[in-house]
Amino acid sequence: MTDLDSPPFDHAVRGRFNAWFFSALDRYIDRVARPLKRIAFDGLDAARVVEIGPGVGANLRYLPAAAELIAIEPNLRMHAPLRRRCADAGITLTLVPGYADRLPLPDRSVDEVICSLVLCTVPDPDAVLAEATRVLRPGGRFRFVEHVAAPSGSPRAQAQQALHKPWAWLFEGCDLHRDTASAIERAGFTRTTIVPMRPRGSIFYPVNTMICGTAEL
Repeated sequence: MTDLDSPPFDHAVRGRFNAWFFSALDRYIDRVARPLKRIAFDGLDAARVVEIGPGVGANLRYLPAAAELIAIEPNLRMHAPLRRRCADAGITLTLVPGYADRLPLPDRSVDEVICSLVLCTVPDPDAVLAEATRVLRPGGRFRFVEHVAAPSGSPRAQAQQALHKPWAWLFEGCDLHRDTASAIERAGFTRTTIVPMRPRGSIFYPVNTMICGTAEL
């Protein structure tokens, strides 16, 4: 069985922990990431938005009122809180329990694809970005907020490398030391804006090297 054919996953205790963690710390994480999300999601006004890995709904607050969200979320433990938050926010939800490297959407069918803290976790970011470029219409935008590898040899890079295995296990595949900016740059977008930023007031030292921005097809 390949990753493309894999069913949605439920890692039991780890899945419950992650659903609880991102629900309980939602406001704090949003406060830390808000400057980056304001850059990435500025001008987002499409009525229909595809989100890769929405989790428990951290980005709902950045969607237009009464938007339709097509949510690609393989983690079954995230589904119930995501449904509740969409209902509370008045967001029409189409929940796809699958993987972002095979989007169940026609070519050139959407105007906006968004994600945050997701490309660190997927097994093949190049395949996910290829799918994003496939489903976007000409002029459509991919919007992102991601943590990335710290500069080689820096104390933060050393911490990322030391914590790589336990962090990836606990956070269901999250790679602390991934060069996501390069993956976005080679994905075939016509115009890409990548803003490096270090969030202020964050207690999450290993992931405080971040990027945000937009890539237009």
